[in-house]
Amino acid sequence: MNCPVLLIALLFFALRSWAQASSADAIKQLAEDYFAKRPSQAVHAGFDLNEARRVQSEFVALLKPKLGPRVGFKVGLTSKAVQESVGATSPMRGVLLRDMMLKEGAKVSANFGARPIWEADLIVVVKDGAINEAKTTLDVARHLSEVVAFIELPDRIVAETEKVDSNLLTAINAAARLGVLGSRAKIEPTAEFLAAFEKMTVTATDQNRTVLATAKGDALLGHPLNPVLWLIKDLAATGERLRPGDLLSLGSFARPEPPQSGQTITVRYQGLPSGPLQVSVKFVE
Repeated sequence: MNCPVLLIALLFFALRSWAQASSADAIKQLAEDYFAKRPSQAVHAGFDLNEARRVQSEFVALLKPKLGPRVGFKVGLTSKAVQESVGATSPMRGVLLRDMMLKEGAKVSANFGARPIWEADLIVVVKDGAINEAKTTLDVARHLSEVVAFIELPDRIVAETEKVDSNLLTAINAAARLGVLGSRAKIEPTAEFLAAFEKMTVTATDQNRTVLATAKGDALLGHPLNPVLWLIKDLAATGERLRPGDLLSLGSFARPEPPQSGQTITVRYQGLPSGPLQVSVKFVE
């Protein structure tokens, strides 16, 4: 190898090592910012999807010692309007950890994150591993056990001055921070249940019973179980699979809103054969 070629090769490897070290430092800073609940400038838009997934994996690994093991996944960007707001053409996913999950009626600081918001969401619970072979919403329903009322409490931790795109959201673990689990119902693998699921009405109100948001089940990619079908394919692309007991957050039914101290948010789901579901969270100082 002649001298100029050798110098170029050495420079390439030096730059690659520097980039990897810099990335590791940036992810560590992101995790520190996450736990300090401060806006982060550690990572920026411009990742390709593979790099965004790598950053997410390393970021989540730094969260697990304090927040516990994986308990499921969240699917984000499940409406066309939200996708367009960040220039995306498909959903994205993040990992849910054990201590992110709170119980019905939880009291949560209105400043629970660096840039906190609340969303009327929904969770389904995986019954068995055969769900990974599902091809239709009816297939999915056969391998789910329950539907759970859910208010997600995400945190777009990146600084407000940062441009946000879908891969940056992937890198920051789909902005997962907290969520409140409410009442549950059994999922029935029937055409009737699927039709009711699609047509159900989701309504968010405050402590004064003022309606803050309303939507139908089909707001999530046309049917609440379509995000699960997307997730199965997306996980398969990286050699991952759903496991029995996984909680799957399906996405926001309406525009996310910032929490206010003293506010109580209640989300009701009406139209399912088993009767209405409900979940509430109170925001405190």
